[in-house]
Amino acid sequence: MALVITDANFEEVVMKSDKPVLVDFWAEWCGPCRMVGPVVEELASEYEGKAVIGKVDVDNNPEVSMKFGIRNIPALLFFKNGEIVDKQIGAVPKSVLAGKLEAQLG
Repeated sequence: MALVITDANFEEVVMKSDKPVLVDFWAEWCGPCRMVGPVVEELASEYEGKAVIGKVDVDNNPEVSMKFGIRNIPALLFFKNGEIVDKQIGAVPKSVLAGKLEAQLG
């Protein structure tokens, strides 16, 4: 299952991770977010142990959302060694997200 990432644990979970991290910035009221949600959950179980996959509810975590300039959701940011290495805005097929994650594992 995807981790719940918050303003409070973002630094620990994402910035200090020794694995690639996919963060899904989403909100309950966002239609496209609800389409991406299940895909993110599938990736979380498929990449368990290889990558960290989590979700940030932008309504409840404004600090981290502002820090990364999240204006459109869903916004999926890929981090490696505490740096943003790739991103995807909007709903896309699972294969697109898996491909971007795979690129960070190499």
